Amino acid sequence: MGSSANLEAAIERLQNAEKQSRLAGEVAATRQAVTEILELCFQAKDWKSLNDQILILSKKRGQLKQAVTAMVQQAMQYIDQTPDIETRIELIKTLNNVSAGKIFVEIERARLIKKLAKIKEEQGLIAEAADLMQEVAVETFGAMAKTEKIAFILEQVRLCLDRQDYVRAQILSRKISPRVFNVDTSKEKKKPKEGDNVVEEAPADIPSLMELKRIYYELMIRYYSHNNEYLEICRCYKSIYEIPAVKEDPAQWTQVLRKICWYLVLAPHDPMQSSLLNSTLEEKNLSEIPQFKTLLKQLVTMEVVTWTSLWDSYKEEFDSEKNLLGGSLVDKAAEDLRQRVIEHNILVVSKYYSRITVKRLAELLCLSVPETEKHLSEMVVSKALIAKIDRPMGVVSFQVAKDSNDILNSWSSNLEKLLDLVEKSCHQIHKETMVHKAALKV
Repeated sequence: MGSSANLEAAIERLQNAEKQSRLAGEVAATRQAVTEILELCFQAKDWKSLNDQILILSKKRGQLKQAVTAMVQQAMQYIDQTPDIETRIELIKTLNNVSAGKIFVEIERARLIKKLAKIKEEQGLIAEAADLMQEVAVETFGAMAKTEKIAFILEQVRLCLDRQDYVRAQILSRKISPRVFNVDTSKEKKKPKEGDNVVEEAPADIPSLMELKRIYYELMIRYYSHNNEYLEICRCYKSIYEIPAVKEDPAQWTQVLRKICWYLVLAPHDPMQSSLLNSTLEEKNLSEIPQFKTLLKQLVTMEVVTWTSLWDSYKEEFDSEKNLLGGSLVDKAAEDLRQRVIEHNILVVSKYYSRITVKRLAELLCLSVPETEKHLSEMVVSKALIAKIDRPMGVVSFQVAKDSNDILNSWSSNLEKLLDLVEKSCHQIHKETMVHKAALKV
């Protein structure tokens, strides 16, 4: 009881000092008075008084911005020393209320919300944690360090993925441009000019830019895996592979390179996939994993690949991916791998044949006739191939159908060639006639 009375008396004395310095506009004295009041409450472990004093001091008429900033920063140091989770949440909420709508403590508010979201997540309330994090738009904070901004947005994306809100995760991920990770950090920072916003240093627990790059692409892999976008997953692994720390560690780059190869094979055939496939084959480190180099070469070489022999050769490698970096491949991976092999074989056949019977094509693909027709139709619909099936005759034609312009151009070219030949013939006849006339005269 006596200690409580002493605390109240000490707080009252400091409040009077705070009032005098506040009304006089003395920044240093006001800041010192408010921080001492909070320190007294903390030393007494009177958490209720601490919360009350924070609210009372922040609402004082004409309270100085510097005093509010100092008070919030001081109280944030006490969060980790609270006796229980309820007290911690109550203190964070009090500080949130004080800092709400105040631009001079926006960074502190963002850090408080991040702490509160972490607590909610530990309690299993992922949806609540995600909603809390989405309230803050850190990309507008000029004074926040770039790495801290990126880390905050990545946390927002992660929570959205955890609650399976893929649309919002994509929207939030677009706030980070991948180019930001390619900035040369070795360059000396320019000294801020007078009038420029002073950017705060990032806290010690914020990862480095290269670590954030890896976290970003790992989250994007989670997002693209949801829709089985193999080529985008491959590009994400390619970006992880380019990180210096990964490239220097054989244990890491081997696993990443394996994933790049698998997702390249799984990706549908298009110009981007073909470009990535050829650039990956030129990678020096690929010779360290020869079985994957062979796999990629099989898809580049214009030869029919037998599915059964390919699956027998790579089934163990395929199954072992679940124990490596990034976990197992997506659920439909085995089925899609067979689909890609069939597509590759159809493209190979289309290069060598202009017309082929459906029965023979089915034999080459090791499929039944209905399955062959199904796969061929899907490729034609997706515009990966131009083909026509004559069902009564049982023939597939891979010849490209010419449009009217091509036909006219071809006809014009042929006509031009014909007229050239006629003119040359006339010239030769005229020449022969002149020669014979000259001979007769002699």
